[in-house]
Order: sequence, then C-alpha cells, then structure tokens
Amino acid sequence: MQAASRESYQAAREQLGSATITVADEILAFAGLLAREPRLRRALSDPSRSSSERAELARGLLSGKVSDGALEPIGTLASGRWSAASELLEGAERLGVDALLSSAEQSGDLAEVEDELFRFGQIVSGDPKLAAILGDSTVDTGRRTTVARELLEGKAKPVTVKLAELAVRGFGGRGFANGLTRLVELAAERREAEIAYVTVAEPLSEAEEERLAATLTRRYGKQISIKVMVEPGVLGGMSVRIGSDLYDGTVARRLATVRTALVAR
Repeated sequence: MQAASRESYQAAREQLGSATITVADEILAFAGLLAREPRLRRALSDPSRSSSERAELARGLLSGKVSDGALEPIGTLASGRWSAASELLEGAERLGVDALLSSAEQSGDLAEVEDELFRFGQIVSGDPKLAAILGDSTVDTGRRTTVARELLEGKAKPVTVKLAELAVRGFGGRGFANGLTRLVELAAERREAEIAYVTVAEPLSEAEEERLAATLTRRYGKQISIKVMVEPGVLGGMSVRIGSDLYDGTVARRLATVRTALVAR
C-alpha cells in the first residue's frame, strides 16, 4: 500500500478493538463484496466524493446486516483516502485478518494458530496432488475451499481454518502458498515475533529448537519463532532465513562451494 492507503487502513484498524470471529467474518464478507463489485470498490475509493459521503454509502449498504463491531471500522475504512481502488480491497482483507488474529489473541490461541497454519502449508507442499488442487486457480474456488476446510476442521483452531480458506481464495492477490506464508508472518507480527525459517535434513528435537530460538532471540533482540522445514536433500547442517538474512551452513551448500572452486581452477 502507498502512504495514504496505509494511513486509512491503520485508522480503521484502531477502530477494530477486541474483535470476535463474527466481526471478522462480516469484514471479510465486505471484502468479498468489494472483490465482486468493481463499481462499488471505485465508488468507495473515489477521491471526488467526500469522506463522509463514502462512509455513509458503506454504512447505508451494510446497516442492519452486520454488527456495530464491524460497521464502525468498515465506515472508517470507506472514509479514508485510497491511492487505488485495489488498495481499498487489500485494506478490507487485511482488516478482516486483523479481526481473526485479534480473536485468537484474546483466547490465547495466537501462537497455536501460527504453528497450525505453517504445518498445514508443510503438509500441502509435501503432497503434490494436494498442492496442485489447492494451488490451481483454474479449479473452482468453492471446491478448493471445501478441501481445505475438510482437512482442518476438527483438527485445528477455528481461526486457523478460516485463515487457510482465505489463503485458498488468494489473500492479497497471492497464490495459495504465498498467501498462507504471509498469514503465518502476520500472526507472528501480532505476537511481536519474527519468523526464522530453518531448513534441515532431519527434524530437530524440541530442546534443539528451544536453544536455536534462544540464540537467535539474543542476536536479534526480539522474539524469534522457529519454523522447521525438513529437506533430506540438504544432506546435513542447517540453513536459517530471517527476513533478508540467510545463514546457509548446510552440507549441500558446502559441497556446491567446493564444486564451484574445482571448476574454476
């Protein structure tokens, strides 16, 4: 988002307060309406209309159909300045995610939701057939959403299920895998943590994960959330990616360095 759009989104986020899953569903339904109705999207982001006109348009459309907990932040969202109509849609989607994460935070489930989303992504990426179904935008969205729901319902937190469904629908215009990754990162951000993606040949023990998290937390001066990806092809050692920082101490990387050096002679 550009600066004006970010300010509008933040103003609506401040109106959100302690949201419930119901409020989140209502905001995400509004985002879905914006996605389906480009004329409405343009009308609510039209700079030639006053902020009060746009807010009243949104409230008039939704009054009596959504709760006050959703109506107020949506009205604030519509009254803001948006650099493009697409950024209003992005802001509405993000606000719905904020509401879901807020509800998980209030119930003490936020860290678990973050881990469940990541593990779901790992399960899908490890199953080519499943990855093809959930990641194929040419397959009916309803069918793909049903598949994700059936895989998770009763096994994961309700917020996890709803966020996974949002990833299937293309959160933020992304594909399934990238959308899911972004949602994992947003859950970590809400906990004021940063994610370390750790690639190893074999799973780490719980004690090893805890030691690694403690070491990285001291180095970065903030809470680090470890996400382990097992790839036998790295042969041994460990690769750690945090933001733009990459520490690659895998055997595969060292062998590649040796090969490159031999070829260069």
